[in-house]
Amino acid sequence: MPKRVDHDLRRRQIGEALLRIASTRGLQAASMREVAAEAGVSLRLVQYYFHTKTELLLGALAYLGEQLSARVEAHIRALGLPPTPRSLVYGTLTAILPTDAESRRLTRTYAAYYALVLAEPALAADHGTTYPDALERFLAGHLRTAQAAGQVDPGLDAPTAAAGLLALTNGLGSSVLGGQRDGDAALAILTYHLDRLFGHQPGSGEAADSARSAAGDLTH
Repeated sequence: MPKRVDHDLRRRQIGEALLRIASTRGLQAASMREVAAEAGVSLRLVQYYFHTKTELLLGALAYLGEQLSARVEAHIRALGLPPTPRSLVYGTLTAILPTDAESRRLTRTYAAYYALVLAEPALAADHGTTYPDALERFLAGHLRTAQAAGQVDPGLDAPTAAAGLLALTNGLGSSVLGGQRDGDAALAILTYHLDRLFGHQPGSGEAADSARSAAGDLTH
């Protein structure tokens, strides 16, 4: 019998090959032919699953979003903190900071997409904000929960605050990759702003210390 092909697996193999190129050489190097070579398949096969370069970019971006979601979930579990709004916001944002090999790879790959969008703004206008928007909604939801529990200023605009936190984290990530500061310094800055946002509630200092310790363990 002829061997049955797992088309979803084959598409993922090609998409993740593009992500590897993006994280190491940028998307300017990610021609269809380069992706085929990285994936160990023929150019014709790449073109069979992704008819255009844009289809390939967007398909790989979806896989990158899945990888980021898995990273966040695993990081929050590893921190071992009670599932409070603050700990979930902290766990999500510190998962994104480039403090270990996996988070640095994810940050470099997203940076490659951002660089591409500067040259092709239509890509962002049509498709490029799906995952940042989802993250902002996720963070805003936990900020609203914290407001309802009296843990955050009730006058806070949760969506705006969530967008600011994500922008802060992305900026800190860029400063780490650019050599301006190390991961520990970026983590301290992020924690400072979260402490100001959530206030100094009973036990919040101990929770932050525990989270910083756990995050440090992940980087070694």
